[in-house]
Amino acid sequence: MTDSAGAPASPQIMHLDLSDLHHALAAGWQDFRRAPLYGLFFASAYVAGGWLILWALTTEGQIWWTLPAAAGFPILGPFVAVGLYEVSRRLEQGIPLRVNEVLAVIFRQKDRQIPSMAAMIVIYFLFWNFLSHMIFAVFLGTATMTNVSSSLEVFLTPAGLVFLAFGTVAGAVFAAVLYALTVVSLPMLLDREVDYVTAMLTSFALVRENMVLMLGWGALIAACLFLAMLPGFLGLLVVLPLFGHASWHLYRRAVE
Repeated sequence: MTDSAGAPASPQIMHLDLSDLHHALAAGWQDFRRAPLYGLFFASAYVAGGWLILWALTTEGQIWWTLPAAAGFPILGPFVAVGLYEVSRRLEQGIPLRVNEVLAVIFRQKDRQIPSMAAMIVIYFLFWNFLSHMIFAVFLGTATMTNVSSSLEVFLTPAGLVFLAFGTVAGAVFAAVLYALTVVSLPMLLDREVDYVTAMLTSFALVRENMVLMLGWGALIAACLFLAMLPGFLGLLVVLPLFGHASWHLYRRAVE
């Protein structure tokens, strides 16, 4: 890990290499092993949310629940992540772990910058939801189908295949931008008295400075999260705490 080239910024980002990612993963796993109950507690919120969305998708007449349920993740997600960051921060500094104190830190974030960050993520999420509907309308708006879940054959038509390809690329771009804006901004907002715009710009600059490495890190997170969701979302009980703690340690090495 060496100083980033160019004019110094405040906060100053660092140039990372594979050893930094290895350190973050190893330290994240160690934190999870040292405080497993905290990790399981915070990850259970995501598992419960996954079950709620699955119930909404598989219960007749309850499809409309999926949007508010999914929208809850960008609202509650940053606060849940703060809990994991705070646990890692305390373990790093040798501060005793007390449940009431960790929860108090999370509660105090309502008066800081986390709510603004959560609002930005919600707006981003809603815009993507609107755009995805527009993409669907452009390519499949005139297709004959009963509903999306029971007319899967429409996606095998030429228009359906183009829709899937274009939608996948658009979704990947949106996900990459959101990842770049938040990968270290959330732990930074816990650690420092900075505004959320500065935190997001710092995060984006870090990804731009370490493009290949950070996109690889994002791809690793996405792949692990996908695999963790397959066994009834239960894998998230391990994967989310691991990467939550690891994100804190990566932030500590990435931002001077």
